[in-house]
Amino acid sequence: MENTDLNKVMFTDYKDIVTVPQLAEMLGIGITLAYRLVRQKTIKSIKVGREYKIPKQFVINYLVKENV
Repeated sequence: MENTDLNKVMFTDYKDIVTVPQLAEMLGIGITLAYRLVRQKTIKSIKVGREYKIPKQFVINYLVKENV
């Protein structure tokens, strides 16, 4: 399955752009680890003011890359 197909079936309860707390919920990890993944650019994000915005596609890319 290609990433574009995965975007249609994974995390359908979430909007296209998520916050760090939502990222933690999606991955079933703690908030501290979620912030670390974003700050270290392990999961790509866009910083808007003081907040990180993470396109859902970047979360899917992270999961696919980690499981190859």
